[in-house]
Amino acid sequence: MPVLRHALPACRRSEGRSLIVSPDDRILLVAPSWVGDAILSEPLVARLRERGVTQPIDVLAPPWCGPVYARIEGIGRVLDNTAAHGEFALARRRALGRALRDARYTRAYVLPNTWKSALVPFFARIPQRIGYVGEARYGLLTQARKFDRRALPRLVERYAALADERGASVRTASPPRLVPDVANRDAAMRALGLATERPIAILCPGAEFGPAKRWPAEHFATLAKRFAGDGIAIWILGSPNDHAQAAAVIEALAGEHVVDLTGRTDLGTAIDLLSIASIVVSNDSGLMHAAAAVGAPLVALYGSSSPLYTPPLSVTARIAKIDIACSPCFKRECPLGHFRCMRDLSPELVYNLARTPAASAADPPQFPR
Repeated sequence: MPVLRHALPACRRSEGRSLIVSPDDRILLVAPSWVGDAILSEPLVARLRERGVTQPIDVLAPPWCGPVYARIEGIGRVLDNTAAHGEFALARRRALGRALRDARYTRAYVLPNTWKSALVPFFARIPQRIGYVGEARYGLLTQARKFDRRALPRLVERYAALADERGASVRTASPPRLVPDVANRDAAMRALGLATERPIAILCPGAEFGPAKRWPAEHFATLAKRFAGDGIAIWILGSPNDHAQAAAVIEALAGEHVVDLTGRTDLGTAIDLLSIASIVVSNDSGLMHAAAAVGAPLVALYGSSSPLYTPPLSVTARIAKIDIACSPCFKRECPLGHFRCMRDLSPELVYNLARTPAASAADPPQFPR
């Protein structure tokens, strides 16, 4: 594994164990394990740069989140976290931390709340290790902060607030921004035989967390038929784990032409392709946050989860959700068995949202009549 070898001074402290940002600070960001959460960490990077950090910020991330950080401005090395999600792997974390000592990091920001996620910066002897208390990490973090859930209801603000002095006034986070790799996108389109003569609707029917987040396949199919009737090309995008959802949508379409891209792109290429969509319709997933972060017009589908905690932060995003007593439940599967939060979210409602500009969007998606 590559190790950085720049010896730089430790960061300085001000009173009350606050941090004074130095242009020479070398920072390691310990990334979350979910793609959507990784995207929501971009405003933290932006705020650190706003506060004066000039050195590229290195990231320790699961391999599947690497393409996200490759598209964030200000990121340097993206180092693979060799410990699998949910795995304790003490020996590997210790070895990784020791391997990073020569990098001479001055600060680490630990975004996951688990105890084990703070071990690598501890073993790397990074002098300032900042994160939230989480699983009682007082011995592993030098700044184990607490947060007010009412003051910081959204995950993006919780991450961004770590860049500020402890006790600073809460600031609204800037919307996450990903920079598409245009050369990679164009090469992928040639390799996959994709064209842009018509407007493109990208459907994202998967959601890694579980079926409670997935709009029914028949609803996606009904919506796709409406889009096709407007002369819009239909692409389905997702990981290999989304094949079953894509197949169910295609079966319900009964012969309507659709390009199934599930499993045919890596995450980075999927992000790049989202940037050219005329409209994206997605469950609450990593691809939903990616679509918002590249500025694609978006309808985000919510059922078991809440847009109050992890909304798509874009002026071209609209939220499709119905209000019922049991939503949000944050469960992987509907605990009551009726799944009304998604089943009663009608394709007609989503279609109308897709054709209606967001309140703050200057340029709504243009569909042919």
